[in-house]
Amino acid sequence: MNEWLTFSLIFLVIWFIIWLFKPILRKEMLWVSLLTMPLGLTEPIFVPEYWNPPSLFNLAAKTGFDIESLIFCFGIGGIGAVIYQTFFKIKYQKITKHEMHRKRHRFHLLALISAPIVFIPLFFLTNLNPIYSASIAMFIGGISAFLCRPDLKKKIWVSGVIFTFIYFIFFIIFTSYYPSIVYMVWNLSVISGILILGIPIEELIFAFTFGMLWSSYYEHIKWYKLKK
Repeated sequence: MNEWLTFSLIFLVIWFIIWLFKPILRKEMLWVSLLTMPLGLTEPIFVPEYWNPPSLFNLAAKTGFDIESLIFCFGIGGIGAVIYQTFFKIKYQKITKHEMHRKRHRFHLLALISAPIVFIPLFFLTNLNPIYSASIAMFIGGISAFLCRPDLKKKIWVSGVIFTFIYFIFFIIFTSYYPSIVYMVWNLSVISGILILGIPIEELIFAFTFGMLWSSYYEHIKWYKLKK
């Protein structure tokens, strides 16, 4: 089994553990995971500019695409969406039509698509490594989400921290089995080269901004708010 497939399956296992023990979250997890999985098709943006992972049938090196990215995106999408309610008990309440027309909700759609709006010019018009463009875009998307939906502010920030912590722990476990993987796969010469316990800092920044943004998508799109 190649390292990238192992890494992707770790998050799929976490996904199934949450799905098994938190039945109330299953609908949201599956919904967001299916929405997130196609983002795995963006892998050519990051290969080889950010990294060049070993993949099934050597697809990443040959085409930029790989099967593992779809598995990875499916797993982290569902986890990121429900990581907060995995640890904290919350209840949803549908936002009324009257509340939907409040001034801050005029930017509802713009807030939802703010991440790609930011990413596209950063990617095409700057020399930033795509991992930085993606992280900046997700961070701004997360900020836009809680400006539009202040009731989700705590969930957004806390989810970013929890997701980063989980990502960090399992990355450490992963590198303990594959100690040279970071130097072999990540293109450290074109990013900061800063490693925290052997993990590229860019991966942790990605995890935090991903956790921020994805934690709010379900509630934002479905017009749910957290009951006080």
